[in-house]
Amino acid sequence: MKIALAHKRLELRGGAERVLYLTAEGLRDRGHEVHLFCQRFRIPPPLGVFGHCVPGFTWPRTARLLTFAFLAPRMIAKYDCDVVMSFDRLVKQDIFRSGGGPHKIFLKKMMKNGGIWKALWYYISTYHRLALLIEKRQLRSQASRKIIAVCEQAKREIIDAYGTSEEKVLVVHNGVDHERFHPRLRSDRGEHMRRELGIPANHRVVLFLGTGFRRKGLGRLLRLWDRGELAGIHLVVVGNDAKLLHYRKQWSNKQNVIFVGPQTNVEDYYAAADLLVLPSIQEAFGNVVLEALASGLPVITVPGVGAMDRVDGELKEGILINPDDPQELKTKILRLLDPIRWPSLSLKARQMAEKYTWTAYLDQIEESLYDCCNGSARLSVRPKSHFSHMAAAKERKAR
Repeated sequence: MKIALAHKRLELRGGAERVLYLTAEGLRDRGHEVHLFCQRFRIPPPLGVFGHCVPGFTWPRTARLLTFAFLAPRMIAKYDCDVVMSFDRLVKQDIFRSGGGPHKIFLKKMMKNGGIWKALWYYISTYHRLALLIEKRQLRSQASRKIIAVCEQAKREIIDAYGTSEEKVLVVHNGVDHERFHPRLRSDRGEHMRRELGIPANHRVVLFLGTGFRRKGLGRLLRLWDRGELAGIHLVVVGNDAKLLHYRKQWSNKQNVIFVGPQTNVEDYYAAADLLVLPSIQEAFGNVVLEALASGLPVITVPGVGAMDRVDGELKEGILINPDDPQELKTKILRLLDPIRWPSLSLKARQMAEKYTWTAYLDQIEESLYDCCNGSARLSVRPKSHFSHMAAAKERKAR
């Protein structure tokens, strides 16, 4: 097949962006001709994958949203692809992968947890109003022939929010790199990372990893350290936020709370930690949850996170009943850090993560692409040359 994949950015930071990259690689390896349509290429496309720069504004975000949503389908149409799969908001595609659940539900949750002024801002924001209009078209009309949700909760939210038929929505869980994220890294890279962070080898470490601290629920976690209730436990915060410098300044006097910012070697931070805590306000699949499980870490997170769909036994203790209850969160942290229980929990976490593979993910994606294929499902002849990152930049400049 000649396959078009679309997203505003190509990079390896961010869950949807990483999945896009791995999807392109995986489909290429299965013999398909893969074309990436993005506004920005922060990294080169995978070798053998064709990159196309979609023209349009990159700022402000409202202009970026509109130009990509309308111009990407027009540009894709010129390349006569057999099937189009979007990882972003487009007005037309064959398959739409909803990586985070409906924006409509996200806004409701953020408005509920943000106070009256924040709620008013979300309500009147031009960006959010337009995002909802495009989403309504994607999920309710014939703008998409099939919708892929990353977990059962996201599927239910799509159906409830827009009345989408259940047959149209397919749940496809992400996979995880079982070699990159592995418990064996603890004895080498984990110990090295602890030394870099100044954390003694015998101290327990809670890891928080995510971008957009408020949405990821960092405040729910920080209040425990603010009260001194977990004074003997280190909290390491990995990820980016618009107010990162403010957080660092505010917590500079707490030696057991460390903000390290965005990192590319996240596997080393998993290896240095004993527990991942992600008490998000809004979370669909939670790639970091799956990476933590693969690294042998028990996880505490909110109900409905796709990466926890299959957990059972002791690991289910990590699912919060009331994420806003600090006493419940504290109790679960202490229970899952219990040194007597931890080796068993770590083994079960790894075994659970091994059920999620990129092969299974690609099998389902490929089947969906064939189902929606516009032409004959063929192995297309590859063009003589593919877009490199430099060629993509030249095309953008020429436009």
